[in-house]
Amino acid sequence: MRYLASILSTAAVAAAHGYVESAIIGGETYEFYNPNTDPYMSPKPERISRPIPGNGPVQDVTSIDLQCNGYSAGGVEGSEPAPLHAKVAAGSEVTLFWTLWPDSHMGPVITYMAKCPDAGCQDYQPGEDAVWFKIQEDGREGTSENWASDVIVQANNDGLKYTIPACIEPGYYLVRHEVVALHAAWQYPGAQFYPGCHQLEVTGGGSASPSDLVSFPGAYAGTDPGITYDAYKASEYVIPGPDVFTC
Repeated sequence: MRYLASILSTAAVAAAHGYVESAIIGGETYEFYNPNTDPYMSPKPERISRPIPGNGPVQDVTSIDLQCNGYSAGGVEGSEPAPLHAKVAAGSEVTLFWTLWPDSHMGPVITYMAKCPDAGCQDYQPGEDAVWFKIQEDGREGTSENWASDVIVQANNDGLKYTIPACIEPGYYLVRHEVVALHAAWQYPGAQFYPGCHQLEVTGGGSASPSDLVSFPGAYAGTDPGITYDAYKASEYVIPGPDVFTC
């Protein structure tokens, strides 16, 4: 059974991966960076999302690429700051729409935020500083076959959602959103990470400044139970990273 699952998941790897292609933020629809077209357009479209090198995964938890999906992977610069921000009120729900996602790539959905300088995120690179706080996570429903990633499988894509904490202070924020695919996590090289980053200008809010901050890389270890997890077994899943920040 496991051998068959491995064959099927390998075929799915070759067939399709995915990334966020658009979002609804503050009632507005934003097209995200498209690695298949944006690099070849002149002038290049201005986006709120940072460039990604393609639709493939990051698999090294010690790499800076884990942060926003690539600094220079495949010869294409990724993770450069984007020129724009989406304006949205604290407490708002954001919906992110992914490209085609294979059902074999089951796993959790996790979202982080990091406060940018007062001038904005357009020139900001977090590096390996501990600046990220987790605002959303969804994993496996008990020991069932239901995973958070099911929402974006193939044509049944209703979008993945996160809510901006209502109590955080207003300002500019970098959002790191990811799906962690666990179809091969029980064998080398383990889990596949599909992160991406976009930039917000958060209005309203309160005065909370989260203190349980992590870095990327640094938030995950290759030996974490949520990264080496065998998704083909009926066992409880523990999502990697810190606790979710709550107001």
